[in-house]
Amino acid sequence: MIFKLYSKKLEGDTQTPITIFNKYVGKEKGFLLESRDDKKGRYSFIAKKPFAEIQGRDREVTIIEGDKLTKRQGKILDLVKEYMSNFKVQPTDIIPFIGGAVGTVGYDLIRQSEKLPEPNKDLIGVPDLHLMITKEMIAYDHLHQQIYLLVIEEESEEGEKRAREKMLLMEEELSKDKEIEPIKNNVKYKKLTSNTTKEEYINKIKKSQEYMQKGDIFQIIISKRWTLETDEDAFMLYRRLRRLNPSPYLYYLNFGDYQVAGSSPEMLVELRKDKVYTCPIGGTKKRGVNQEEDKILTAELLEDEKERAEHIMLVDLARNDMAKIAKVGSVEVTRFMDIHYYSHVMHMESKVEGIKTDKDDAFSVLESFLPAGTLSGVPKLRAIEIIDELEEEKRGIYGGAVGYIAFDGEMDMAIAIRTMVIKEGKVYMQAGAGIIADSDPEKENEESENKVKALLKAVE
Repeated sequence: MIFKLYSKKLEGDTQTPITIFNKYVGKEKGFLLESRDDKKGRYSFIAKKPFAEIQGRDREVTIIEGDKLTKRQGKILDLVKEYMSNFKVQPTDIIPFIGGAVGTVGYDLIRQSEKLPEPNKDLIGVPDLHLMITKEMIAYDHLHQQIYLLVIEEESEEGEKRAREKMLLMEEELSKDKEIEPIKNNVKYKKLTSNTTKEEYINKIKKSQEYMQKGDIFQIIISKRWTLETDEDAFMLYRRLRRLNPSPYLYYLNFGDYQVAGSSPEMLVELRKDKVYTCPIGGTKKRGVNQEEDKILTAELLEDEKERAEHIMLVDLARNDMAKIAKVGSVEVTRFMDIHYYSHVMHMESKVEGIKTDKDDAFSVLESFLPAGTLSGVPKLRAIEIIDELEEEKRGIYGGAVGYIAFDGEMDMAIAIRTMVIKEGKVYMQAGAGIIADSDPEKENEESENKVKALLKAVE
């Protein structure tokens, strides 16, 4: 069946993505994708009541369409690709994301394509992959302060009629007056714990350095998890996080029994037509108290041999991941060691580009990059084995990806860092540091603490 994107444009100068989400989605299942990046930040996307949900665990996929539930066995990404192939949508240039699959793809999904041990015990209990399939969506154009109502329906007279009826209902919901709670200056929580003490973390770093001395790995990311208890509304936590730590990738996903809120600085992979992009981040320093101190710290970061060595390894790994799906001779580094500033830290970032082969698509591209080298290590597979040994708990969403695969085959995925998973009154947060042979364990512990500070501030 051939589908078409139907759209309607409204004036939106009195609305924001937050007010739209509050009116249109509220407490229902749905998502908000935003950005604080000049290039990515023109549009925000809001949707509710997905047409379908796909949950993947181990080698089983559950597809939920209304009251219909279907279970399939096999490789998760292959089954998702097969399902998505049912939606052939006419190409359009109206908007960069027309609808499709939005959600999370876990760190451990690599085990389906590589020979790796079984994952560690799962203490959070969320799917390895969880996607909402959306055929109705609202896009907010920040540049022109306009709202697009977007509906995918059959390309037929009847399909157009249904789309117009749906857009009318969407418009009615947006026209309602609905109060929104002011953003809170602080949030009450009961207890904050970590699964790793400072001493344990330092010992894990030292153990990973022993593997480096043996020649097993050159670099690795060791992480730890923080958990706190709170009764606070998950969307309020997201609102606080987006204000405290504006980032290129901002996202809030309400899956019903749990929520994901994040402000990731790092792209995993982006696919536009046949062009593939990835932007590895490696090298981190705490922000200064003013501009002058920032300048001094920036110079120190760029001159730090340890940070430069780590970054070069990660860029090489990104080039290798790109080469798996790119045409020969198309892979190039177009930006190298740029400094990007965030609320609590600054990062060193590069950009790698390539042109995908004709046989590859969003799913094979995603599989090639997941998980990112900046969240695993070099070489990737051996680093993952050592992470399994040292971390003891399944990472789940952390270190995986959050974003979308569109019906037209395009994709944009962020690395799931600076991300909270909110479930049953608990908030789970995770952060790590990149370790090389001459890393100072004390400093790496401090780096992991700095990375999680923006998340902790959102719940303080």
